Amino acid sequence: METFDNNKRKNRRLGWGIFLLVLGAIFLMKNIGLFIPFWVLSWHTILLALGLWFGFRKNFKAGGWVVMVLIGGIFTLRDVVLFDISSYTTALVLIGLGLYLILKPKREMHFCDFGNRKPKVNFEETIKK
Repeated sequence: METFDNNKRKNRRLGWGIFLLVLGAIFLMKNIGLFIPFWVLSWHTILLALGLWFGFRKNFKAGGWVVMVLIGGIFTLRDVVLFDISSYTTALVLIGLGLYLILKPKREMHFCDFGNRKPKVNFEETIKK
Protein backbone atom coordinates (compact mmCIF):
# COMPACT_ATOMS: atom_id res chain seq x y z
CA MET A 1 0.00 0.00 0.00
CA GLU A 2 1.27 3.44 -0.89
CA THR A 3 1.85 5.88 1.94
CA PHE A 4 0.88 9.52 1.59
CA ASP A 5 3.41 12.07 2.74
CA ASN A 6 1.51 14.89 4.46
CA ASN A 7 4.64 17.03 4.86
CA LYS A 8 5.02 17.43 1.09
CA ARG A 9 1.36 18.31 0.76
CA LYS A 10 1.60 20.89 3.55
CA ASN A 11 4.75 22.40 2.00
CA ARG A 12 3.04 22.70 -1.38
CA ARG A 13 -0.02 24.30 0.18
CA LEU A 14 2.21 26.73 2.08
CA GLY A 15 4.14 27.59 -1.08
CA TRP A 16 1.01 28.16 -3.15
CA GLY A 17 -0.49 30.18 -0.32
CA ILE A 18 2.53 32.47 -0.13
CA PHE A 19 2.56 32.81 -3.92
CA LEU A 20 -1.11 33.80 -4.05
CA LEU A 21 -0.68 36.15 -1.09
CA VAL A 22 2.21 38.01 -2.74
CA LEU A 23 0.45 38.15 -6.11
CA GLY A 24 -2.73 39.47 -4.50
CA ALA A 25 -0.76 42.08 -2.55
CA ILE A 26 0.92 43.27 -5.76
CA PHE A 27 -2.41 43.61 -7.55
CA LEU A 28 -3.93 45.41 -4.55
CA MET A 29 -1.04 47.88 -4.37
CA LYS A 30 -1.31 48.52 -8.10
CA ASN A 31 -5.09 49.11 -7.88
CA ILE A 32 -4.68 51.43 -4.88
CA GLY A 33 -2.34 53.56 -6.92
CA LEU A 34 1.03 52.72 -5.41
CA PHE A 35 3.90 52.64 -7.85
CA ILE A 36 4.62 49.09 -9.02
CA PRO A 37 7.27 48.84 -11.74
CA PHE A 38 5.94 47.47 -15.02
CA TRP A 39 8.41 44.58 -15.04
CA VAL A 40 7.04 43.07 -11.80
CA LEU A 41 4.01 41.57 -13.56
CA SER A 42 5.69 40.81 -16.88
CA TRP A 43 6.09 37.38 -18.46
CA HIS A 44 9.84 37.22 -17.84
CA THR A 45 9.53 37.97 -14.13
CA ILE A 46 6.90 35.26 -13.81
CA LEU A 47 9.22 32.88 -15.72
CA LEU A 48 12.06 33.79 -13.36
CA ALA A 49 9.88 33.18 -10.29
CA LEU A 50 8.63 29.85 -11.64
CA GLY A 51 12.18 28.74 -12.41
CA LEU A 52 13.31 29.57 -8.88
CA TRP A 53 10.25 27.82 -7.44
CA PHE A 54 10.86 24.63 -9.48
CA GLY A 55 14.53 24.71 -8.54
CA PHE A 56 13.65 25.06 -4.87
CA ARG A 57 11.19 22.16 -5.02
CA LYS A 58 13.84 19.91 -6.61
CA ASN A 59 16.62 21.14 -4.25
CA PHE A 60 18.23 22.82 -7.28
CA LYS A 61 19.29 19.41 -8.64
CA ALA A 62 17.38 19.06 -11.91
CA GLY A 63 18.56 21.22 -14.79
CA GLY A 64 15.30 22.50 -16.31
CA TRP A 65 14.86 25.32 -13.85
CA VAL A 66 18.20 26.85 -14.88
CA VAL A 67 16.96 27.64 -18.38
CA MET A 68 13.85 29.32 -17.01
CA VAL A 69 15.91 31.37 -14.54
CA LEU A 70 18.42 32.40 -17.20
CA ILE A 71 15.79 33.50 -19.73
CA GLY A 72 13.64 35.25 -17.14
CA GLY A 73 16.66 36.78 -15.43
CA ILE A 74 18.14 38.20 -18.61
CA PHE A 75 14.90 39.83 -19.74
CA THR A 76 14.09 41.09 -16.24
CA LEU A 77 17.60 42.48 -15.82
CA ARG A 78 17.26 44.21 -19.17
CA ASP A 79 14.14 46.03 -17.91
CA VAL A 80 15.53 46.82 -14.45
CA VAL A 81 18.98 48.10 -15.40
CA LEU A 82 19.09 51.63 -16.76
CA PHE A 83 21.77 50.98 -19.38
CA ASP A 84 21.71 48.65 -22.38
CA ILE A 85 22.93 45.19 -21.37
CA SER A 86 22.36 43.54 -24.75
CA SER A 87 26.10 43.63 -25.40
CA TYR A 88 26.72 41.84 -22.10
CA THR A 89 24.06 39.13 -22.50
CA THR A 90 26.38 36.44 -23.87
CA ALA A 91 28.95 37.06 -21.16
CA LEU A 92 26.28 36.96 -18.43
CA VAL A 93 24.86 33.70 -19.79
CA LEU A 94 28.31 32.10 -19.87
CA ILE A 95 29.09 33.31 -16.34
CA GLY A 96 25.73 32.00 -15.12
CA LEU A 97 26.28 28.59 -16.71
CA GLY A 98 29.80 28.45 -15.29
CA LEU A 99 28.53 29.24 -11.79
CA TYR A 100 25.84 26.59 -12.16
CA LEU A 101 28.37 23.96 -13.17
CA ILE A 102 30.65 24.88 -10.27
CA LEU A 103 27.97 25.13 -7.58
CA LYS A 104 25.55 22.36 -8.58
CA PRO A 105 25.31 19.36 -6.27
CA LYS A 106 27.57 16.52 -7.31
CA ARG A 107 26.06 13.24 -8.34
CA GLU A 108 27.75 10.07 -7.29
CA MET A 109 28.39 7.97 -10.34
CA HIS A 110 28.24 4.24 -9.75
CA PHE A 111 29.31 2.27 -12.77
CA CYS A 112 30.10 -1.08 -11.21
CA ASP A 113 30.52 0.06 -7.62
CA PHE A 114 33.16 -2.45 -6.62
CA GLY A 115 34.01 -0.47 -3.49
CA ASN A 116 30.71 -1.06 -1.71
CA ARG A 117 30.45 -4.80 -2.13
CA LYS A 118 29.19 -6.97 0.65
CA PRO A 119 31.76 -9.39 2.04
CA LYS A 120 31.55 -12.91 0.65
CA VAL A 121 29.96 -15.49 2.86
CA ASN A 122 32.30 -18.30 3.83
CA PHE A 123 30.14 -21.41 3.89
CA GLU A 124 32.95 -23.59 5.20
CA GLU A 125 32.98 -21.76 8.54
CA THR A 126 29.22 -22.08 8.94
CA ILE A 127 29.29 -25.81 8.19
CA LYS A 128 32.13 -26.54 10.67
CA LYS A 129 30.26 -24.89 13.53
